[in-house]
Amino acid sequence: MRNFDMLVKLYALPENHIIAPAFAEENIRFHRPMAADKQKITDFIRIHFSSIWANEFEKAMSNQPVSCFVAVKDGREILGFSCYDASYINFFGPVGVLDKSRGKGIGRELLLCALYAMREKGYAYAIIGWCAEKNAPFYSKSANAVEIADSFPGIYGNLIGREE
Repeated sequence: MRNFDMLVKLYALPENHIIAPAFAEENIRFHRPMAADKQKITDFIRIHFSSIWANEFEKAMSNQPVSCFVAVKDGREILGFSCYDASYINFFGPVGVLDKSRGKGIGRELLLCALYAMREKGYAYAIIGWCAEKNAPFYSKSANAVEIADSFPGIYGNLIGREE
């Protein structure tokens, strides 16, 4: 399976981003986490995804404003997260949604929350780093992302213990 970076034209995102009413009906909220939430979310990411993603989340939490979002059900259950400006500035990722919560649009919403925040920060483009080929259709459909040719391993070439 190939990996590559993808590019999103932030200036081409629709002007108004409205979170689907269905999320409110299910009591799922998307927001930037508070510092007091950091350890709980870091543990969630480490358990359900990877320590590398947990490290990137911690970096995103150190930015001002924090450059990450979480999806939380009923104010207690973490369903997913997304980050930007974590590995490098102007890079989106990582993003993760619990297996049981996939297919409901949560990942798309977490992606869009981050992309709109990046646009508000003044970026014209966003780079989705280290995209697995199987995930490319999600990014293409959700944000019109396109593959950047010859982009892997790119900035991740010096990652210690990198596995492709």
